[in-house]
Amino acid sequence: MRNLVVRPVVNKKDLNSFIKLPFEIHKNHSAWLPPLIADEEKIFDATKNHSFDHCQTVLLLAEENGKVIGRIMGIINPMYNEVHKEKNARFFAFETYDDDDVFDLLLKEVEKWAKKNGMHKLVGPIGFSDKDPQGFLLSGFEDPISIIVTNPSFEYMIHHMERNAYGKSIDLVQYRADVPEEVSPVYHTLFDRVSKAGYSILEFTSTKKIRPYIPAVFALLNKTYTEIYGFAPLDDKEITEFSERFLPFLDARFIKIVLDQNKNVVAFLVAMPDISLGMRKAKGRLFPFGFVHILRSSKKTKQLNLLLGGVEERLRIKGIVSLLAVKIIESAIHARMQVFDSHLVMEENLSMRAMYERVNAEIYKTYRIFEKEL
Repeated sequence: MRNLVVRPVVNKKDLNSFIKLPFEIHKNHSAWLPPLIADEEKIFDATKNHSFDHCQTVLLLAEENGKVIGRIMGIINPMYNEVHKEKNARFFAFETYDDDDVFDLLLKEVEKWAKKNGMHKLVGPIGFSDKDPQGFLLSGFEDPISIIVTNPSFEYMIHHMERNAYGKSIDLVQYRADVPEEVSPVYHTLFDRVSKAGYSILEFTSTKKIRPYIPAVFALLNKTYTEIYGFAPLDDKEITEFSERFLPFLDARFIKIVLDQNKNVVAFLVAMPDISLGMRKAKGRLFPFGFVHILRSSKKTKQLNLLLGGVEERLRIKGIVSLLAVKIIESAIHARMQVFDSHLVMEENLSMRAMYERVNAEIYKTYRIFEKEL
């Protein structure tokens, strides 16, 4: 008889165990991308993450004979449920070894917690927002993870979810494409047409110059992402936390903002050089040398990761995307990048998928978010 115990995180020592566990589980996982421990603290520490203020949460640890061997987080976002007329709870940060007993025990504890709080369905893995790592890897296990907000899970997690009668909620795909040698004349023609209509594109040389536009960019993100699966609008505090979390890693050359005739932000695109090699060398720590590894990798990489983008809905058929496409391709060529990575695209987002497939991009990873009626 195994001595398994599931208990909540109640103090800093528990939280430290919660954050450090994946480093043990994935220590021999060649495709894993270790997160920064300081960044994980900003996500899971309720005193540092404003999202805890308006969500119900539970962080659980599984132990055997005093050793932590599993973790999971439960989240209920009342505002999201109200807007979408749902009664869903989410599970997130689910990590275990390939162990039926531990997996089942943790998942069932979150199911019970969700039912106790009046929820009708459990979905996941997905965090406070779609900007957190989401989905379990379904295909593409052989390729190392390169995006810091994707979930580098083992194949056995899929098996355990299906064994627990969880089905597909949505799949997310990740594309890879070669950077072209030159911008297509078609894009240049559209670029000229849209520019003559009074739209202009901003480019930057430092992240300091981007800061004045952050509120408008996130306002547009909140407006245009309402249909994105799992997205919950960010309030002012969350916007500050999110931007401060990622801005230090961004390269201003790969941030583009489109303004209309009245200087309103109507579209944006955020990309960044791939820093995954530096993240692996940093092993979760910025100091004393982690930041050096990350900086070096951002300068040496030949891959540009597309992270965020949005276009005012009423302008999506007016060729505004051509402004972003021309400038990001020009910047990638100038920086001698060879590969674009799409980040995650919803399987049902046919317009976005068609855009990638027109440039011969190929899917190289698929992630699945699961669901189950409680």
